[in-house]
Amino acid sequence: MRAGSAVSSPQVGATIELPVVGAGGEPVDLWRTIVSHGVASLPPAEVDEDARTMAITLPVDKGARTVRISEGGAGRAKLELLGRAGPRQVDRLTEAVRHVLRLDEDLSAFYELAANDPELAWVATGAGRMVRSATVFEEVVKTVCTTNCTWSATERMVGALVAHLGVAAPTAPAEGPAGRAFPTPEAMAEAPEAWYRDVARAGYRGAYLRTLAADVASGELDLEELNADDVPDDEVERRLLALPGVGPYAAAHVMTLIGRYSRLILDSWTRPKYAKLNGGEPAPDADIVARFAPYERYAGLAFWLYLTRDWVP
Repeated sequence: MRAGSAVSSPQVGATIELPVVGAGGEPVDLWRTIVSHGVASLPPAEVDEDARTMAITLPVDKGARTVRISEGGAGRAKLELLGRAGPRQVDRLTEAVRHVLRLDEDLSAFYELAANDPELAWVATGAGRMVRSATVFEEVVKTVCTTNCTWSATERMVGALVAHLGVAAPTAPAEGPAGRAFPTPEAMAEAPEAWYRDVARAGYRGAYLRTLAADVASGELDLEELNADDVPDDEVERRLLALPGVGPYAAAHVMTLIGRYSRLILDSWTRPKYAKLNGGEPAPDADIVARFAPYERYAGLAFWLYLTRDWVP
């Protein structure tokens, strides 16, 4: 799904210029990063395609703050912090935005592979960086909310979680998800079953989400470990598949969003889009996987970029 549109204009408390470059010194196309995938437009983020901005509300000490991200000077992003924020909060928010934009990732090896592929050589100008959430927990919750439903249902469920259970920034409107951070595992675990049924209207997913949140809140489950470099992809996939509501599609989806690109997201959108780009004839999953196998640990990223080239002119 494409990112949507939103309008927000609270008072700007501070403006920061952030260098936008990959960890290997490679270029970064900021706008293509912002619209890299549809989940990036779900609350606590808002993407305004007309203004080419992304606003995201992130947790800080004693609350939350909203940051509006846009293109700044050459090779830089402009961060506008909405409302007041102390020096420590400014530093934390700046690092959080670097995390969200995945500026700590080195994609230079991927670009070298793509340079030899006529259909993907274009990515070396700075494409491929996928916006990520503040936590792996958030990625898993949002992914579960994409399973077996329409995109509008995903927006409804995630919107309800943020609007009702997320901490509000001082600049947040009185109602709705705008200006609110993603809820903590504790807040989601405390919400009763009836809330998931009647407010979020999560259906069968409600039980999965409550169980997941309770396990993380209690310390029984540490999803953030999946970011560790010493945990191999096979082990990450195994742990994800053991979670309630996570099957092969969801596991591949979460892995892609946390920078584990060895799996391809094969679903009801990617398969038809691949067929459309290849003359309209559906291809077996094995053939799709074989097409991108030369990219090895970047195979899923190459597949996703192949499908979404037309998202940004």
